[in-house]
Amino acid sequence: MIGYFILLHRFPEQFKRMFNAIYAPGNSYVIHVDKGSGPEFAADIAAFLKPFQGVAIIESKKALWGGYSLVDAELRGMKQLLKMNRSWTHYINLSGQDFPLKSQAYIRAFLRANPRRQYIRALDQRAVRPDTMNRVSHMFVEALGRMFRTRLPRAFLKDATPYIGTQWKAVTRSFCHFAVHHPSAERFKTFYRRSFIPDEAFFQTLMMNSRAQGEVMNDDLRTIDWVPDGDIKLRPRTFVTADALRLTLSGDLFARKFDAEEDSVIFDLLEAHLKTPAANIYAAETTVKPQDRTLETA
Repeated sequence: MIGYFILLHRFPEQFKRMFNAIYAPGNSYVIHVDKGSGPEFAADIAAFLKPFQGVAIIESKKALWGGYSLVDAELRGMKQLLKMNRSWTHYINLSGQDFPLKSQAYIRAFLRANPRRQYIRALDQRAVRPDTMNRVSHMFVEALGRMFRTRLPRAFLKDATPYIGTQWKAVTRSFCHFAVHHPSAERFKTFYRRSFIPDEAFFQTLMMNSRAQGEVMNDDLRTIDWVPDGDIKLRPRTFVTADALRLTLSGDLFARKFDAEEDSVIFDLLEAHLKTPAANIYAAETTVKPQDRTLETA
């Protein structure tokens, strides 16, 4: 079984379509609705989710891009999932603009076949992305709905290596328990609370500097096209109908991002794809991607 955590802040009808595509009895689902989305939005989502079993909505807080509030929301989601159901073995996080490329039967079979593997992108930040070290080499403050840079330099955590990747992951229940409850995780939480874009680094750094976390596959199981968005970041390109063939042939479990206001036909095509054998029957030999490689934790 799977524990899902979903960050949601807009496009309620698109979210409902995605949720119907990932819902399966036995799974657990925790939803965080951004407080900035407003009470009417939150009420609409709560009413939609009410008939489903195994679903919880955690306290709404503002989740700011670039801030630790995104990590905090995810840790709260993990904690709630750990409390509400003991049967799920893997955790997957999504946004309301994601969509599955495989059925729940396929995803469950894939995770059962890889019980100790952590699917998260993790790169040595100093070696591979030195241009991003300013995110951790100086202190940042999240306040008043924005991020503030300070001129206060600081050293990285002693006897630890910084890692970086993406926000998205499919990781084991044991890692979630470690991240939420283990005392050794606290110094990482304290440090990254004053960093920039920690949702792309905190979980990677915690995992890679901790023992006994299993194989780290350096893969988030997402099909994403990253395109430049200003000087400091990339953003995912919106998939449209012209991308349907590529998405349906993908070995990934999910894709992002989608925008129903820009192209709604892509959802019809992917929903039809989820009913095909290719999206329902897992065969290990057909899903190994050439870019996969195993990393070693500390």
